Amino acid sequence: MTTVPAKHSALSGVVAFLRTVRTVAWAFLGLRRSSGHQEDFQQVKPIHVIVVGILGALALVLTLLWIVDRVLGA
Repeated sequence: MTTVPAKHSALSGVVAFLRTVRTVAWAFLGLRRSSGHQEDFQQVKPIHVIVVGILGALALVLTLLWIVDRVLGA
Protein backbone atom coordinates (compact mmCIF):
# COMPACT_ATOMS: atom_id res chain seq x y z
CA MET A 1 0.00 0.00 0.00
CA THR A 2 1.34 3.43 -0.91
CA THR A 3 0.85 6.56 1.13
CA VAL A 4 0.14 10.01 -0.20
CA PRO A 5 2.67 12.66 0.85
CA ALA A 6 1.22 15.25 3.23
CA LYS A 7 1.99 18.11 0.83
CA HIS A 8 0.09 16.42 -2.02
CA SER A 9 -2.80 15.54 0.29
CA ALA A 10 -3.11 19.17 1.47
CA LEU A 11 -2.98 20.43 -2.11
CA SER A 12 -5.73 18.04 -3.21
CA GLY A 13 -7.82 19.22 -0.23
CA VAL A 14 -7.45 22.84 -1.35
CA VAL A 15 -8.37 21.91 -4.91
CA ALA A 16 -11.45 20.02 -3.70
CA PHE A 17 -12.49 23.00 -1.55
CA LEU A 18 -12.09 25.43 -4.45
CA ARG A 19 -14.07 23.10 -6.73
CA THR A 20 -16.87 23.06 -4.14
CA VAL A 21 -16.82 26.86 -3.83
CA ARG A 22 -16.99 27.17 -7.64
CA THR A 23 -19.91 24.73 -7.78
CA VAL A 24 -21.87 26.59 -5.10
CA ALA A 25 -21.10 29.98 -6.67
CA TRP A 26 -22.46 28.81 -10.02
CA ALA A 27 -25.54 27.46 -8.22
CA PHE A 28 -26.10 30.86 -6.54
CA LEU A 29 -25.95 32.56 -9.94
CA GLY A 30 -28.05 29.90 -11.65
CA LEU A 31 -25.77 29.86 -14.69
CA ARG A 32 -24.44 26.38 -15.39
CA ARG A 33 -24.61 23.89 -18.21
CA SER A 34 -26.17 20.55 -17.40
CA SER A 35 -23.01 18.63 -18.32
CA GLY A 36 -20.85 20.85 -16.11
CA HIS A 37 -23.35 20.50 -13.28
CA GLN A 38 -23.26 16.70 -13.46
CA GLU A 39 -19.45 16.68 -13.63
CA ASP A 40 -19.14 18.93 -10.58
CA PHE A 41 -21.51 16.89 -8.47
CA GLN A 42 -19.64 13.69 -9.27
CA GLN A 43 -16.45 15.22 -7.86
CA VAL A 44 -17.64 17.01 -4.71
CA LYS A 45 -18.95 15.66 -1.43
CA PRO A 46 -22.52 16.61 -0.45
CA ILE A 47 -21.54 17.72 3.05
CA HIS A 48 -18.99 20.13 1.59
CA VAL A 49 -21.65 21.61 -0.70
CA ILE A 50 -24.00 22.07 2.26
CA VAL A 51 -21.35 23.77 4.41
CA VAL A 52 -20.12 26.06 1.61
CA GLY A 53 -23.73 26.87 0.66
CA ILE A 54 -24.61 27.87 4.21
CA LEU A 55 -21.45 29.98 4.52
CA GLY A 56 -22.15 31.61 1.15
CA ALA A 57 -25.74 32.42 2.12
CA LEU A 58 -24.54 33.85 5.43
CA ALA A 59 -21.96 36.01 3.64
CA LEU A 60 -24.64 37.24 1.22
CA VAL A 61 -27.06 38.16 4.02
CA LEU A 62 -24.36 39.89 6.07
CA THR A 63 -23.22 41.84 3.02
CA LEU A 64 -26.76 42.98 2.28
CA LEU A 65 -27.29 43.99 5.91
CA TRP A 66 -24.02 45.96 5.83
CA ILE A 67 -25.08 47.76 2.63
CA VAL A 68 -28.50 48.62 4.08
CA ASP A 69 -26.87 49.88 7.29
CA ARG A 70 -24.51 52.10 5.28
CA VAL A 71 -27.28 53.49 3.10
CA LEU A 72 -29.74 54.16 5.93
CA GLY A 73 -27.09 55.35 8.34
CA ALA A 74 -25.76 58.00 5.94
